[in-house]
Amino acid sequence: MGKQIRMTSILLLALIFCIPCMGQKKKLDTGTAEYLKKVWEKLDEVSSATYYEDVKAWEPGDTIPVVAERLFCKEYTNPKDTTIGSSFVILKGTDTTRFEFGYNGEVNVTTYHDKKGIMIDDFTHRDLPFRLVSPPFFNYTKSIVNYILETTDSISTDLKEFDDYRYLKLVIHGDRQVEFFGKAYYIPKPPFDFGDPTSVYELWIGKSDDLPYKYRREMSHSISSSDCVDAELNKISISDFDLFSYFPEGYEIRQYGEVRDTTRKSDLVGKKTPDWALKDANEKTVSLSDFDKSKVLVIQLTGIGCGPCMASIPFLNKLKKDYNTEDVEVVAIETWVRKGHALQNYVGKHKIGYTFLAANDDVVGAFQTGRAVPFFFILDGQRIIKKVIQGYSADTTDEEIIGVINELLSK
Repeated sequence: MGKQIRMTSILLLALIFCIPCMGQKKKLDTGTAEYLKKVWEKLDEVSSATYYEDVKAWEPGDTIPVVAERLFCKEYTNPKDTTIGSSFVILKGTDTTRFEFGYNGEVNVTTYHDKKGIMIDDFTHRDLPFRLVSPPFFNYTKSIVNYILETTDSISTDLKEFDDYRYLKLVIHGDRQVEFFGKAYYIPKPPFDFGDPTSVYELWIGKSDDLPYKYRREMSHSISSSDCVDAELNKISISDFDLFSYFPEGYEIRQYGEVRDTTRKSDLVGKKTPDWALKDANEKTVSLSDFDKSKVLVIQLTGIGCGPCMASIPFLNKLKKDYNTEDVEVVAIETWVRKGHALQNYVGKHKIGYTFLAANDDVVGAFQTGRAVPFFFILDGQRIIKKVIQGYSADTTDEEIIGVINELLSK
């Protein structure tokens, strides 16, 4: 979850394409426009940078970050890359020998240390108008400033001056959210509702150098921020950059989009479900044995911030309502965030009426999901796993789950 905070899995939605946002731009006042041109010129002078980056992410309505970590970034302007326009490597802030992810203009690489694996994405397996890469700090903020100066979208800006910094707020009014992958892209509404499409970006810009040192991004479905700390500019060269030299020894290298045997039956089907005792949103311990009276148990492994998971909530609420507890019980186990305050906020915001628990590593491992979500496990009265379903499609998945439940109840 914490690897690519800016564009959390929320953007990894199906069928994203580029649609211009129509509207009347609110004309920038002369002072704001001239100042932002100066900021853009300063950013354009940054050919490379090293810095620590304090990144945070929130669920809307939550006051405590669900993710907060320090990273270390080596960022390079890459004129040969006409997509993002930058190459970079991200290391762990508390251990700058630990490679997390990076991009060299050709591939995006992510490490999975718990599995000793490396995933390489060459961008040939997703039909997107952009490369799904979280740009580094200076590239990202430059894209925002450039957008303000050049867009014809309906926007509003607010520039305020303080003792040693200036604060800039950008609000983009439209029916599509705007994200930055080297430049602005317009994200159509997904098949599940994320709410208000207004996009809000905030920049904090130091007066001493006219460079941003913090940004905050707010959408209806996610909020994130980044603080750039101890930046050193133009002291490293892209000619010395070799992304592959950062790969940890002994890690398995895989290609994104590798063809797998999708017809293979889950190893867990026909076996007794893994036992567990987990905390709910109120820190109360709930065990598998607490549901021993129901004839069927539906367990969903889910993630806060996962769009398809969110789309499945009305269906799971309906399951809980339509069947009595002697017949069917419903449990969701959250595998991404696993923090009590985030669970409380999520349960309340989405009016979840079924049991919602926080996973631990043992449970994630036992269910063999690798933190991919959503997964649905349908258990009989003896808690034997009768069916495993990955992914969610409204109606289709609903019908499949209901069919399995009714078959089990008829026996």
